Order: sequence, then C-alpha cells, then structure tokens
Amino acid sequence: MKLLVRNLARTTTEAELHSLFEPFGSVQSCKLVMDKTTGESKGFGFIEMPRQGDAKAAMKSLNGKDIAGSKIRVKKAEAK
Repeated sequence: MKLLVRNLARTTTEAELHSLFEPFGSVQSCKLVMDKTTGESKGFGFIEMPRQGDAKAAMKSLNGKDIAGSKIRVKKAEAK
C-alpha cells in the first residue's frame, strides 16, 4: 500500500522518514519529493509498505503526529 506523507519539516531526511514507519512493519520504499532547482525537500513524500495492515496501522498512528515541529498528515496515496 502506498502512503502519502504531507506537511513534513523541510529538514526531514528520507532516512528519518523511513525510520518513522519501520516500527509498523517492513518499508518497501521511501521517497521524499525534492525541488529540482533548489534540491530541497518540498515537504512531502511517499512510503510503500507491502502489507496493507501495517500501512493502515502506521497511517492511524502517525497521522497528526508532531514530527520536528510539524503535524504530519498521512493518507493513502491516490493512483495517478
């Protein structure tokens, strides 16, 4: 299941994002969206977890959680 994580602090790294979701189960992929011109984080990213139950548990626990001074929002990513 692919999750969209929004409202991340611009200083959050992919490693930090990955370690945030890891306690809920295996993380298949973790991708922060970066600005092409500045190379800085745009403040959102995607997490893919192979087991839907793990992804739902992570979404329920982490949505609205304060991480580095920002209340993150976690929801199921919509298909393009």
